[in-house]
Amino acid sequence: MSHAAPSPMSISPRGPLRGTLTVPGDKSISHRSLMFSALAVGESRIEGLLEGEDVLATAAAMRAMGATVERGADDIWRVHGVGVGGLLQPAQALEMGNSGTSTRLLMGLVASHAITATFTGDASLSSRPMNRVIDPLSKMGAEFTASPGGRLPLMVRGLCPAVPIEYTLPVASAQVKSAVLLAGLNTPGITRVIEPVPTRDHSERMLRGFGAELTVEDSPAGKIISITGEAELKPQHIVVPGDPSSAGFWMVAASIVPDSDVTIANVCLNPTRAGLVTALKLMGADITELNPREVGGESVADLRVRHAPLSAIEVPPELAPSMIDEYPILFVAAACAEGRTLARGAHELRVKESDRIAVMAEALTAIGVAVEEFEDGLAIQGSGGDPLPGGAQVASKLDHRIAMSMAVAGLVARAPVSIDDVAPVATSYPNFFATLDALTE
Repeated sequence: MSHAAPSPMSISPRGPLRGTLTVPGDKSISHRSLMFSALAVGESRIEGLLEGEDVLATAAAMRAMGATVERGADDIWRVHGVGVGGLLQPAQALEMGNSGTSTRLLMGLVASHAITATFTGDASLSSRPMNRVIDPLSKMGAEFTASPGGRLPLMVRGLCPAVPIEYTLPVASAQVKSAVLLAGLNTPGITRVIEPVPTRDHSERMLRGFGAELTVEDSPAGKIISITGEAELKPQHIVVPGDPSSAGFWMVAASIVPDSDVTIANVCLNPTRAGLVTALKLMGADITELNPREVGGESVADLRVRHAPLSAIEVPPELAPSMIDEYPILFVAAACAEGRTLARGAHELRVKESDRIAVMAEALTAIGVAVEEFEDGLAIQGSGGDPLPGGAQVASKLDHRIAMSMAVAGLVARAPVSIDDVAPVATSYPNFFATLDALTE
């Protein structure tokens, strides 16, 4: 799955954003719904699945390992699973495209099955470190042959039965946590993950929903998540809520473009994912949660966002795990706020699809924003609501969130902001620019 040819785009102000929109299904939940359905015995139905390239890579991988995964004419995905322990040897390498979530979680699944799988990816994914997953899965008995630096392409040789472990996360990473829990699904005994800093908990919620025996306890060392292996997962009907990371672009756009009034329907507001809403409200954003409800164990609401003057804040570092993917668009909000915003404690940004600290610092500087770069974040001097200078080309570095964030910056720039390649947007939000057109008609 290689990216399309580079697709440059120039963005200029278009006036207020107005209307109601839906965002694609949550990416984290979409990945997990396919994987867990493939491990259940029987047919699961998934509504609202994100049909971006990353999630389609997960679907293709589950097919390659024996599950039947089909999209119906009614837009509902139906998955006939093989059962925990039933994954088959894939006939060829699993091509992950740009998806780090697919790669790390599937490494966990393969680690406790008696199969061997090779993972490949695009240039961006192949530059991302996998040692943080390789280390705990090796302790469980899986064997790895990786490219230098623990990178893709890499081969995983699973062990069945694998060895249950107790593992304390050295970094706040839901992907590492989930990889170990998924390996534990087919491992006799109890596998435990100790999480000193809370991260998104979709795996825990959904595994329990599928019938896995999983407990979460608080302790002085952090949350202890325990899963009992050799689980039997039961098929489910899943409704995927809207992705808060995708909603974040419209939250910020509506906040910074004068006279905007946008309602984003059906947004997942899981407490471990709602950090951007909290940060924007601290900055003075006008965000109202309408019709709060629970869908499939996840908190959901419609968000009405109206233009409001933003003020600089020192972003609480403890928010980082609950908004790690939203920092690029938060940096754009900071560029338009009154005063100097300091956002630190986000080391993870260095190892995302791109080095999002360095890439956003470079892009914002190019369009005239004063930025100070730290190892774990940025300080950004805001414009106080005045238009950003703009008038430059910026590099997306094969990173969908960089491309969309800089597109939003272009909506409040005096001169056009040119993005060298917006093709990566298809990995998570294929209809992003069509939605922008609809909101600014």
